[in-house]
Amino acid sequence: MSEELNEKEKAFLKIKELFTQYMESKGMRKTAERFAILKEIYLSQRHFDVESLYLLMKEKNYRVSRATIYNTLDLLVECNLVSKHQFGNNVAQYEKSYGFKQHDHAICTVCSKVLEFCDPRIQNIQKMVEEIYGFKIMTHSLNFYGVCNSKKCQEKANV
Repeated sequence: MSEELNEKEKAFLKIKELFTQYMESKGMRKTAERFAILKEIYLSQRHFDVESLYLLMKEKNYRVSRATIYNTLDLLVECNLVSKHQFGNNVAQYEKSYGFKQHDHAICTVCSKVLEFCDPRIQNIQKMVEEIYGFKIMTHSLNFYGVCNSKKCQEKANV
């Protein structure tokens, strides 16, 4: 009996196919560890760093090294399945990117919480820059830094 795949499963199969094609085009090995990392990233609903992904995978009894995670993340960034951010601290943050709307970030400078938001006015500015200056924008990044609404963070920052 064949069950119909739900939308998330269909989307993940497409993502896995894109990753497979990318690795094949580069003559790279398609390992179970790389696909497990991809799966965990696309199950995630938030930004993550290498250490949190490593701990999550260890908790789920995957046998992957930090080096494998770093190398796989580099591949996923190269093939546009993951975005890498540097939000003002020394730790790179990542998020899945395939099939997700362009969005921007507000980052708390006290607790490092990341808030995602989308405002259509930013798209209008982008279109205006393209029309007036003939500049083809491929992607953009807008980050606001401040203090989140946590009482603890506001007290610590004296706001």
